[in-house]
Amino acid sequence: MTTPETGALPNSDLQVDASGLKCPLPILRAKKALAQLESGQVLLVITTDQHAVQDFQAFCRQTGNELLVQEPEAEKTLHFLRRR
Repeated sequence: MTTPETGALPNSDLQVDASGLKCPLPILRAKKALAQLESGQVLLVITTDQHAVQDFQAFCRQTGNELLVQEPEAEKTLHFLRRR
């Protein structure tokens, strides 16, 4: 799933590779990284946990951060979050 406007993935200001980590570690890493960003900046989180898609959807609903894109890629998923 790419952004409808451009067909490209968003640029990220910070990246977290949570490959190989199981819930809740990818969320905890994302939360820590988001705290380092300014409002409006974008975080990219790379996960391999199959439950991460739903986890990040719930995390963004609960925290008010915007989930821009979730892009499946081979055995990984890319999650782009905009800090509130």
